[in-house]
Amino acid sequence: MNSYTIRVARKEDAEGILGVYAYYVENTAISFEWEVPSVEEFQRRIQNTLVKYPYYVAEDENGNILGYCYAGPFKGRAAYDWGVETTIYVRREHRGGGVGRIAENPGWEDACMKNWRMP
Repeated sequence: MNSYTIRVARKEDAEGILGVYAYYVENTAISFEWEVPSVEEFQRRIQNTLVKYPYYVAEDENGNILGYCYAGPFKGRAAYDWGVETTIYVRREHRGGGVGRIAENPGWEDACMKNWRMP
C-alpha cells in the first residue's frame, strides 16, 4: 500500500485535483463531462462543496494529490435532504493501492452527518 495522508481539500488543490480528474473526463464516460474544467472552475467547485459538505484529498509525502473524495446533495428535492452522494477519484497509476479508502477516514462520516436532516 502506498503511503499518503488525508486532509481537507483547499482551493489551492484545484490543479492537483484536476490532474486526477482529467484522465476520467478524457478517457471514460463516468464523469458525465465532455471537457476538462478549468482550474478556476474547480476552485469554485471546491469552495462551494466545502460550504456544506466534506471534501478530502489524499496526498503523498511530496504533496502530490493521489486521489480525492467529496460529498454533495443526492437529489435536489426536499425528500432527499437526509442523503448525500459521494464521489471518489483516484489517480490512475495509484489504483489498487488503498487510496480509494479515503472516505473511510474518521472525519468523513461526521462531516457527512452534520448536514443530514430527518423529516
